[in-house]
Amino acid sequence: MNYKLSKFGERFCAPSGTFTLMDDLGKALTTNPDMLFLGGGNPAQIPAVEAEIVAAIEALLASPGGVQRLCGNYQSPQGDPAFLEAMAAYLQRNCGWPVTAENIALANGSQAAFFVLFNMLAGEFDDDNLSQILLPMAPEYIGYASSGLSDNFFVSQKPLIEPLADGQFKYHIDFDNLPLNDAASAQGIGAICLSRPTNPTGNVIGDDELEHLRQLAKARNIPIIIDAAYGLPFPGILFTQADCPWDDGIIYLMSLSKLGLPGVRTGIVVASREIIAAYTRANTALNLACSSAGPALTRPWFEDDRVNLIGRTMVQPFYEQACQTALRLVRDKCADLPVRVHAPQGAIFLWLWCENLPISSEELYQRLKARGVLVLSGHHFFIGIDTDWPHAHECLRITYCQSETVLEQAITLLAEELRSLYQAD
Repeated sequence: MNYKLSKFGERFCAPSGTFTLMDDLGKALTTNPDMLFLGGGNPAQIPAVEAEIVAAIEALLASPGGVQRLCGNYQSPQGDPAFLEAMAAYLQRNCGWPVTAENIALANGSQAAFFVLFNMLAGEFDDDNLSQILLPMAPEYIGYASSGLSDNFFVSQKPLIEPLADGQFKYHIDFDNLPLNDAASAQGIGAICLSRPTNPTGNVIGDDELEHLRQLAKARNIPIIIDAAYGLPFPGILFTQADCPWDDGIIYLMSLSKLGLPGVRTGIVVASREIIAAYTRANTALNLACSSAGPALTRPWFEDDRVNLIGRTMVQPFYEQACQTALRLVRDKCADLPVRVHAPQGAIFLWLWCENLPISSEELYQRLKARGVLVLSGHHFFIGIDTDWPHAHECLRITYCQSETVLEQAITLLAEELRSLYQAD
């Protein structure tokens, strides 16, 4: 039977970039188990990290009340109080942030936290005004795109593109055209959001860029949401130097996922007490309680700073080596092609720019899928800007969370497909 959907149903039940990609990826892997999978965002399986997780599970189950802490009780909508205290002390020690447990709340995955925070701070207001989430530059994380409850929820702008040596390039914020420079335009901005390092490009907005953005936001009384899922203070998947500043105008979102625990669905929000109080009330209505598994397993890691050891000696080195392997393969296989790579400064992806690509990146995605290679078309990540910009249809995102064998096979096929396209053109 067909039922009439509400506006909410029409918005969130309709096809979206995120759903289409995930559905397509799932079906492709089901029908072809030999698919060369360079398209997802799942973290790699790192043996040393898995050993730490096993040890944490065994220690928890062997302790009095361990099973109850793992899965036996509802937690507060703000999160397990003992974990919040441990996290606050960790941030005080390691970052110098003047925070307490009242500055922290948990989420059933950071995606759920983004949904709440975005719609708390932007959208329709009781005075009939509308405000938007500003993404200082596109491309940005595709998971943001379907989070708004109103139309035209995001506004972004094209980046400045800096050519670099060795066939690389880097995106920068175009501060001259940022809506924050104009008081009238800034009135329509409810919050600013950026990922650092950026999914999909691996870009790390420089400390100077972040400070400039912070000062503009402070002058306009607009909060900045920093998606730190890959970055600081943990897991620290960075290949460049960066700082993590704090003030009451910044909201940090962190996650246990890229430490190797995506399945426990634990996001961490750090913000002013007022934001955390409002977020917790909304989270109560939407989720009732937070998952207990992630906090129960990892609280000792934050109490004794073991999370830093795991990040710095296991997680970060693994991805930096994998990144260099993928970068070398792209250079070798695509040496005769007009393919540039965004300077890889962190996260778990390479962002390829195929200059003057004869077909769209979506068409290239489909052709590669037919050959047994899954990547992601870059056009999905250009949220809130003019989709007619040619550059937005010349990019691909690939993950290097695979073995060198898989990477070499996939990048070889990618290069073959590109070569045939450019030669035909």
